[in-house]
Amino acid sequence: MSSADQKKKKKEEQEEPKGYRRKFKGGAAIFVSLVAIGLSLFHLYTAGISPLTAIFQRSIHLVFIMVLAFSLIPMSRRASLRRVDLFLILDGILILLALAIGSYIWAEFDSIIERQGDWTRMDMVMGCIALGLVLEATRRAIGPFMAGIGIVFLLYAYFGPYMPDMLAHKGYSVERIVTTLYLTTEGIWGLPTGVAATFVFVFILFGAFLERTGGGDFFIDMAYSITGRMTGGPAKTSVVASGFMGSVSGSAVANVVTTGAFTIPMMKKVGYKRHVAGAVEAAASTGGQIMPPIMGAGAFLMAEFTNTSYLTIIKVAIVPALLYYMTVLFFVHFEAKKDGLKPIPRDQLPKFGPTLKKGLHFLIPMAILIYVLLNNYSPMMAGFIAVVSTVAAAMCRKATRLSGKDILAGLEAGAKSAIMVSAACGCAGIIVGCVSLTGLGLKFSSMVVSLSAGSPVLAILLIGLASLVLGMGLPVTASYIVLVILAGPALMDLGLPILVAHMVVFWYSQDANVTPPVSLASFAGAGIAGASPMKTAFVSWKIAKGLYIIPIVMAYRPLLGNGPAGEVVLTIILTAIGLIAFASALEGFLIRKLNRAELLLMYGASFALFWPIYWLSLAGACVFLTIFGFQWLEARRLKNSQAESPVQTEQALPSKG
Repeated sequence: MSSADQKKKKKEEQEEPKGYRRKFKGGAAIFVSLVAIGLSLFHLYTAGISPLTAIFQRSIHLVFIMVLAFSLIPMSRRASLRRVDLFLILDGILILLALAIGSYIWAEFDSIIERQGDWTRMDMVMGCIALGLVLEATRRAIGPFMAGIGIVFLLYAYFGPYMPDMLAHKGYSVERIVTTLYLTTEGIWGLPTGVAATFVFVFILFGAFLERTGGGDFFIDMAYSITGRMTGGPAKTSVVASGFMGSVSGSAVANVVTTGAFTIPMMKKVGYKRHVAGAVEAAASTGGQIMPPIMGAGAFLMAEFTNTSYLTIIKVAIVPALLYYMTVLFFVHFEAKKDGLKPIPRDQLPKFGPTLKKGLHFLIPMAILIYVLLNNYSPMMAGFIAVVSTVAAAMCRKATRLSGKDILAGLEAGAKSAIMVSAACGCAGIIVGCVSLTGLGLKFSSMVVSLSAGSPVLAILLIGLASLVLGMGLPVTASYIVLVILAGPALMDLGLPILVAHMVVFWYSQDANVTPPVSLASFAGAGIAGASPMKTAFVSWKIAKGLYIIPIVMAYRPLLGNGPAGEVVLTIILTAIGLIAFASALEGFLIRKLNRAELLLMYGASFALFWPIYWLSLAGACVFLTIFGFQWLEARRLKNSQAESPVQTEQALPSKG
């Protein structure tokens, strides 16, 4: 299959998110398309032309997301994907109920405001239906784990008096729980849904249109032209391409399936093992949600939670994100060197100049997006402008010009892609509401402070452990919301500034993508590579170790720029050397394979470089540079001896077997 055919097939596959979904024809297909297109147009209108009141914006968004979820995702795997059956009839009833709970809010809004606290029986009935629908939509879109967590929090809110002393509270009636979560902005219409209904949706649309116009292919070809001639070039291409794509989409799984469709087969072609190829793509794609300017839903939530401008979030996030990608690059470099992998032949690579010329217009939307963010436009408006500028830029070239049908398909694909994150945010609203109602956040914070004995590093490790557990069943955004509500206050109680505390939690929540036994990005990479999902997950977990180390450095040193300029620069240098040393130790390779003594020294140097005592870190840097210098001189002597006596040297070298 030619490259053009591969790209065409990939684009067709990306028109609709993958998964166990119904494939409608006729009137049903038209209905789903109209709902999806209408929802996208609604979000563009409210983002760039006329915003709505919070509860109206959020309720319209979530109600129609549930309509799409119940239409496209069957209740059971036994349901037919193509014909009318009992499951489809039941889903039709759920769709009507979703429209009913939304219509009740829209029609009774003034009355609801007037009777705050004096709830009617109909309020209760509609509230119970709404909570059930949100949990069911979450179960279908994400899985039973998160829906189960939502149910656990509901039970906790009711059975508070019967809990252990450490978690006990006075308990709340069903009426209080249901009405708080349905009739206020403290529950399913709360902040998580608000973020999904405003910032996130328009940026998902941006990514959908960029893909449809061929912008994704342009960024991948650019990465190949830059890294293809390097040792382990396809893997480094995967890292660079995922950085480009991640800065646009902010979704790890989306990065894997878009860039991985090309990078994983290329990695396998030059000799990478299947599970390693899938793992490299998964680990690289995970960085998409920490790479500015678009860092996924969690970054928008962080801006809201911390009352910080999104521009400030971008500024402090850029250096840690680059350090993460540097770490992944060194992992794949050491792996390639260790396995003796060769660069891609020059004639098989796209040329940088022609590639840049061909896709130069795709840089226009990125430049406009950065400009509007730097000029303090709201993220909603920035997303709206990015979508419009992407469509406009595509019209500059005949090859990328969009027809009316293409634009409608992009609007439809964007809405369908938003189902998962919006369902997660709706369920997260239940969790947030119950935590707020019961005061669980304060209790959890006191537990972390108590168990950590006042040590920030122990508190961070405990939060990291919690993130590993949550990562087994929650997507990144949901994991961040739960962690920051429960554990964020504890870090602030231990002296961390609010933005640092949130950034630490935000980074740890990313391991939901690469944490076995449930790591969606790793599984997506394994699927493309044809590898074992668990082997892929464990290797990607190893490669993504920067996710665990960098947050600890954030807590103890001014890695986020929160200190004197000289100290910030020294921190960046020492952290970079420490991450390279740690990658070298885990791979057991630097310029050549590390012997046992070098391996022990390399581990010691890496840990010293991360320690918050500067003289110890400097000593670690000296150890690393000494090992590097020794191996470099050894390699140079070997190269000189090969040049002087190539036949003898070749005979002296051990065979590959």
